[in-house]
Amino acid sequence: MVDVPPNAFLKANGRDWECARSYTRVDQACAAIEVPENAYPVDGYGRGWKCDRGYRAANGACAVVVVPQNAFLDSSGRDWECSRGFYPANESCVAVAVPSNGYLGAAGNGFECKRGFRRSGSTCAPVELPEQAHLAASGRDWECNRGYRRTGDSCVAVEVPEHGYLASSGSDWECERGYRRSNRTCTLFTAPANAHLGYSGNDWICNPGYRRQGEACVQNEG
Repeated sequence: MVDVPPNAFLKANGRDWECARSYTRVDQACAAIEVPENAYPVDGYGRGWKCDRGYRAANGACAVVVVPQNAFLDSSGRDWECSRGFYPANESCVAVAVPSNGYLGAAGNGFECKRGFRRSGSTCAPVELPEQAHLAASGRDWECNRGYRRTGDSCVAVEVPEHGYLASSGSDWECERGYRRSNRTCTLFTAPANAHLGYSGNDWICNPGYRRQGEACVQNEG
């Protein structure tokens, strides 16, 4: 039979016991937990108590959470957060300085630049568009128009060779079907006997019943 001491109760398994709330196990007895001011008892392990909202545990007691100006208690109730438009610095909340052509970010503790501007230190500088360029989707960079490619800080025209065409990206070129890219040109190639153009159009594959061997198609054995 399990000997249950005062201020304890038998566990559901019937083979052990645990102390009631506000008591902690010490050897084979239950000793009263000293709950400090501005705290309340809790079940489970640990110190056996938690601080009230607006207080935090410190040296066996509950110290008040000092909330600075332009701040509020967070969801835990044991710390603080700055109000929207402020950010934490040295136990205080400092106002976010929003520059010209900027706005308060979604998080509320910093700024973002308007479309057509990019962050430069503590300011919003305009995005300078070179010729044949437009603003990127982000609004904070630029892309070259179709038919041009980015080179440094400018847009250079894509030189499409004979038998070539502008690629879907708009910033490069591809060869027509039956031609292969060779440096800056499109070179005609011929499929060997018993072969035909592949799906890509810039290589060949052997006809059924043949296999590739080097640059030729040889008949399968058997």
